[in-house]
Amino acid sequence: MRSALCALGAAAALVLLPAGHARAEGQEPDRDFTIQDPRITESSGLAASRAHPGIYWTHNDQDAPLIYGVDSRTGKTVATLTMAGVGTPRDMEGISVGPDGDIYVGDIGDNLDGSWDHVWIYRFPEPETLKDQTVKAKQYVVKYADGARNAEALMVHPKTGRVYIASKNEDGGGLYAGPERLSPSGTNVFRRVGKVPWVTDGAFSPDGDRLVLRGYFTAEEYAWKDGRLGDGGTAIGAPFQGQAESVTYTPDGLAFMFGSEGRNSRVVRVDRDAERPSDSPTARTPGAPKAPAAQNQGDGQGSATTGFLVLAGATVLVVGLKRLFRKG
Repeated sequence: MRSALCALGAAAALVLLPAGHARAEGQEPDRDFTIQDPRITESSGLAASRAHPGIYWTHNDQDAPLIYGVDSRTGKTVATLTMAGVGTPRDMEGISVGPDGDIYVGDIGDNLDGSWDHVWIYRFPEPETLKDQTVKAKQYVVKYADGARNAEALMVHPKTGRVYIASKNEDGGGLYAGPERLSPSGTNVFRRVGKVPWVTDGAFSPDGDRLVLRGYFTAEEYAWKDGRLGDGGTAIGAPFQGQAESVTYTPDGLAFMFGSEGRNSRVVRVDRDAERPSDSPTARTPGAPKAPAAQNQGDGQGSATTGFLVLAGATVLVVGLKRLFRKG
């Protein structure tokens, strides 16, 4: 199934291949960069380091307990972390850094949409030194109050430290809140607190006032209020990528960093519109219809009309492929 989605995403990316990119690569942190490490072939999560400016943590969508620290100035891996004290991961899909400086990794994927009655979260302190090393991690058992499901987005609130998971479903998923504090013993029950679109990753803004959620073709930014979505979301000009799997904010909260799977995958910075507060005219109220995401014209991503047409056609193909594979 993953190979089919990758092929489809690659085709969409070719249709909308950028004419050029204005930003220089390898000079400033938190700008566009290409992941150089040949081991990182399925980057499925992205999180900005709190301790090391310009460094982004990522991991493969696979069963190896490895986390990579990539320098956004060069695209090179500067630290490989091997998690110890946890079992063999099944499907690591999300990563986030909490207010305590700990890195949280979500082993929360389930390609069979609910075949596992529990999933796991791993947690360890962000290392003080960037080097290859083994880190002692805690493992937390997670279940959903309304039954097992597939998920790819794990977000830790930067103020409260509460962990949230967004489930993934072509017809719309749910936003789930964990307990106030995760318990390493027993089961941590996550309860649904909102409805979300088709989500492959998400992240809180550094001030905790906003939440970005991305899918394969679009992204939305939401106001965050009292532990829930504060509005219906505002479309972001997300780039079209081969298999759009990850998103995070830059440490200053002024831009989004969008990543994708694939060897030598590109991480693209999209500056956040400073005129996009949650009460702006472009922000929708909950339940209002969504407009197609506007494209970042300055980055040569193509017109919104072309993007929407490709999105519509690709979505139909993705849904058809998913159903075909399920029948098989």
